[in-house]
Amino acid sequence: MFCKMPIITLIAAIGEKFEIGEKNKLLCDLPEDMRHFWETTKGKTVVMGRKTFESIGKPLPNRKNIVITRDKNFTAEGVSIAYTPEEILENAEDLFIIGGSEIYRLFLPYATHLSLTHIHAHFHQADAFFPTVDFEEWTELSRTHFARDERHAYGFEVVEYERGKASS
Repeated sequence: MFCKMPIITLIAAIGEKFEIGEKNKLLCDLPEDMRHFWETTKGKTVVMGRKTFESIGKPLPNRKNIVITRDKNFTAEGVSIAYTPEEILENAEDLFIIGGSEIYRLFLPYATHLSLTHIHAHFHQADAFFPTVDFEEWTELSRTHFARDERHAYGFEVVEYERGKASS
């Protein structure tokens, strides 16, 4: 019997030093990156940590929301709750892992894809970081450039990766 392996995508906007946040907030407002996030995850399952969920304040609409937490007393309306990555993965469908730092670190070994917005800036005040990625283990599938403009304080690139080296 053939069993389809789930696609597990870590999606994040990262600074030049893998920064992702400060005081439980995003580092900057990039409307085109946010549009990419909303379009990419719409209708899908998103997995986030409790702190990320609390910073958003509600389930993301038009998505199945899973919150992973160690707090056995945590409850929230409109979300499924899990306590370990394995609990999520044993019934896994295609997943988008949306943060924060610890959740990205837990799921990186299982990831099949990365959807990273590389922001052309270093955010010295950041206190949350994406795990270091060995890009030698990943094949770049696409790259879209966005220049700094009146809506975007920084230039950035949205890059899609798949685990595995490109064949020569």
